[in-house]
Amino acid sequence: MQTRFSRLALPALLAVFVAGLAAQQPLVDWPAVAKIREEGLQRSRVMDLESYMTDVLGARLTLSADMTRAQAWALAEMGRIGLVNVTAEPYMDYGVSWDNEYVSLHLVEPDYTPMVGYPLAHTPGTNGRQSAPAMIAEIQSKADLAALTGKLAGAVVLISPPAAIDLAPLVNGVPRRTEEELRKLEQVVIAPVRPPAPRAVPNPDAVTPAERMAFLKSQGVVAVLQCESGWIGAVRGFARPGANADRWSRDATLASPPIVAVTPEHYNRLYRILKRGIPARVEVEVRNRIGERVEKAVNLVGEIPGTDLRDEVVMIGAHLDTWHASPNASDNTSGVAVVLEAARILTASGLKPRRTIRVALWSGEEQGLHGSREYVQAHFGNPNDPKIGAKPAHAKLSAYFNQDYGAGQYRGIYLQGNEHARALLTAWMAPFADFGMTVVSNQSVGSTDHVPFDSAGLPGFQFLQDRIPGTGGHTNLDFFDT
Repeated sequence: MQTRFSRLALPALLAVFVAGLAAQQPLVDWPAVAKIREEGLQRSRVMDLESYMTDVLGARLTLSADMTRAQAWALAEMGRIGLVNVTAEPYMDYGVSWDNEYVSLHLVEPDYTPMVGYPLAHTPGTNGRQSAPAMIAEIQSKADLAALTGKLAGAVVLISPPAAIDLAPLVNGVPRRTEEELRKLEQVVIAPVRPPAPRAVPNPDAVTPAERMAFLKSQGVVAVLQCESGWIGAVRGFARPGANADRWSRDATLASPPIVAVTPEHYNRLYRILKRGIPARVEVEVRNRIGERVEKAVNLVGEIPGTDLRDEVVMIGAHLDTWHASPNASDNTSGVAVVLEAARILTASGLKPRRTIRVALWSGEEQGLHGSREYVQAHFGNPNDPKIGAKPAHAKLSAYFNQDYGAGQYRGIYLQGNEHARALLTAWMAPFADFGMTVVSNQSVGSTDHVPFDSAGLPGFQFLQDRIPGTGGHTNLDFFDT
């Protein structure tokens, strides 16, 4: 584990340094590389950072108390490693804060067992401990609403079908990328274009998730149980349906029933009991703290000043925010640890890059890349959007390198179709060929914070990494140990 993370941090660091040094030719400063390797491999702090963030700071939902505490720590850490101009930069009226303070869930009849579950973000609590009969209430149509009206008051309802448990990762493991797979990624001449999904014909009788929850609230249910994970032992739950659209408002949160996501084993057992016609009873208590006022979310930014080209910028970044059911060691504590370690290695090595290196720790990524998108628009603009246009700093950004695909070994980088960067990126990978980092793929990848840069015509990149087992991203299983 130590070796994996120490090696993982170094290519990210070299990406920054060589991009900052290169002018017309993709040259590598080998004496600087030697200093980077020595500092990173002999005095690495990356696993200490990973452990502190997962073990002490924990989960970090945007605007939660834990996120506020983690951001205060990260600002101090950025200063400790020698960054300057360290600041928390507000970017939008995000919503109200939300914190889960306590959850307890038990099957009490016909047999007793503790159940593993976590409330969805931006849902209310249960107003104390509640003991209630369990009922199945799968709602897909307006006819289902009519059939269930007046029958659910005082019940804990199960709203999803039984989860199909996937044993394949447990049985087969998660193999590293093979040399053949890497070769195919590198040799694709034209990145494959995914055909657009066929547009679904709206069903006028269908019920949306938000409508389903509004109905259940109106019927006076005690709590809602759901399961959207087939991973063994995993709770996969995000936010209340409609929370993103209403900007996590207090009124909409209080208008929802309490919603708890449950492991597939425990959910399926309860579901089967009820399908047999056997009464079941559940005891549940959830305490969630909901903010009183709308607050601004913030990104954290710090810099290593450049020398003769200091007005030009190379950025590295990762999102500090997470979901709330675990410390999210892989998504994205590992990315934050890598970015901070890359900056620490540069400052500790005494290297003086020509361009300014800017470190960004985003928030709001899990809800839709809000932090990075707002930052790009505010600082660089977007020439592809006539309403925004480009700002002078747009021409001064040399590159943005993002880390958010877990803790796997770096094997290369995705070009995002930017063939102008191929020679440079190939050159700066050369010093790490012994780590297996060799692939430059012209393919584009998405779903994380390099996307707003790429969409604004800026050179934004995400690394190509090995798959590793046991991380359980976006679940209650994403801990330091796995």
